[in-house]
Amino acid sequence: MTGFMTLPDAPRFVLTDATLPAVLVKGFAARDREGLIYADIIIADGRIEKILPAGTAPADLPKAEMLGGMVWPCFADMHTHLDKGHIWDRRSNPDGSFIGALNNVRADREANWSADDVRARMEFSLKTAYAHGTKLIRTHLDSLPPQPRISFPVFSEMRVEWKGRIELQAVALFPMDNIWDEAFFADLVSVVAEHGGLLGGVPQMWPDLDARLDLLMRTAADNGLDIDLHVDETEDKQVLALEKVAEAKIRNRFEGSVTVGHCCSLARQDDEVAKRVVDKVAEAGLSVVSLPMCNMYLQDRHAGRTPRWRGVTLFHELTAAGVKTAVSSDNTRDPFYAYGDMDPVEVFREAVRILHLDHPLDTSARVVTSTPAEILGRPDIGVIAEGSPADLVLFSARRWSEFLSRPQADRIVMRNGKGIDRRLPDYRDLDPILDK
Repeated sequence: MTGFMTLPDAPRFVLTDATLPAVLVKGFAARDREGLIYADIIIADGRIEKILPAGTAPADLPKAEMLGGMVWPCFADMHTHLDKGHIWDRRSNPDGSFIGALNNVRADREANWSADDVRARMEFSLKTAYAHGTKLIRTHLDSLPPQPRISFPVFSEMRVEWKGRIELQAVALFPMDNIWDEAFFADLVSVVAEHGGLLGGVPQMWPDLDARLDLLMRTAADNGLDIDLHVDETEDKQVLALEKVAEAKIRNRFEGSVTVGHCCSLARQDDEVAKRVVDKVAEAGLSVVSLPMCNMYLQDRHAGRTPRWRGVTLFHELTAAGVKTAVSSDNTRDPFYAYGDMDPVEVFREAVRILHLDHPLDTSARVVTSTPAEILGRPDIGVIAEGSPADLVLFSARRWSEFLSRPQADRIVMRNGKGIDRRLPDYRDLDPILDK
């Protein structure tokens, strides 16, 4: 387990004595311990040929001995901001506040977000995500004019260039204050439809919020588009647009997918209100993605005062109600979050701590793999199954305590049965666009 070159150079070989999260394995069952099962995995011509009980693979096959190390499928990172990434050194947010993040991103966008600038930063993030083992990404793209006609074409170029390595989806993130501007909204919808994207937005508690959501959903239905919204990213319990979104999906009989991210203020509600909203979210069939690192960073931040709450949504309650729930990276080295590296292992490790996804950990691995992939309409990604591409991530860690106690920097990322070069891009590569 010292590097990607240790895998057998053969068209058919076996990963022996591997530990797999049972929740991510399809078509193979075995007795589990803490949700972990033990198997041999035969790889042939870049695909998973067979999953066998540990110790039963043919003895004559070339072997990569896992020695009990974990094998995961590649990751799905379903809520990111590739267009904002890595601008911190050029435009920071000195007080770490939400309004400071909004203002500094807007200033940087207006001054710097040319096609070349967006492309360079997107490329850097994709190289990083690929090296960490990510196979599927959805990004939100800031979509105030003229940015949609700059960023969406760049995104489409990236989607073609990265096809087969990372599958990409894009959401138009626009302030829903502008939804009544017919010329703006019609142009935005045409851009989104042209580039195969989704409609997004940030609903606020306007008196006419219902009407705005109805227009959004009618437009999405008329154009065959799905929806992915930023909702209630605040500690203010008076803000509860999440319930309005659920009601709008039910009222409009919208048949497309509706995803909601953040939903922070839900955790500030009284138990009775929280249960009512959770049940309504489940009835509407919304999917919820929590962004634990960014939310903990931004929420309840007041100068000179220790934060009192974690900033995340009611993840356990939503899951128990049957809502599809996942976690994701969100922002990376920009005014909304000064840190991060597009690494789902980091996201998972921090989510376990922040959201208490442990004790038990039996099904927790799904939140950065199979569930986000399913929400994004790609149930073929984020699982280990016979016949699937051998797109796997190999770890020396054998048990949950080992996995969650270190960053797993020695992991091997396998694509189509071969180890990739995991060297991360150097931050100095961004100097030409940041040194302004």
